Amino acid sequence: QVQLVESGGGLVQAGDSLRLSCAASGRTFSNYCMGWFRQAPGKEREFVAASSRSGGSTDYADSVKGRFTISRDNAKNTVYLQMNSLKPEDTAVYYCAARFEIWTTSNANEYRYWGQGTQVTVSS
Repeated sequence: QVQLVESGGGLVQAGDSLRLSCAASGRTFSNYCMGWFRQAPGKEREFVAASSRSGGSTDYADSVKGRFTISRDNAKNTVYLQMNSLKPEDTAVYYCAARFEIWTTSNANEYRYWGQGTQVTVSS
């Protein structure tokens, strides 16, 4: 079992930055690929970014490429999502997720463990 707790969400203005954190506990963190997903009101959950076990391989949704950066610190059992140049359309609940596999994926169904989410609201 892996427990995930997100933090760092909040209310910001368009163009601002935020860094989300996701602290993991329960199993060996470095054995898990990590992903960030988001869900806006009335919309389906969508992929944002993913990191391989080591952090050496990352993947991003086209909508955030160049603005968001996923990183991880395996010594601290934490994955981060640095979000720059935020837009109102980035407003959503952001979730981190863990997958006990080598390769990253954008498919939410492939992630077994999920956090409770943190709200990000970007005003125009």
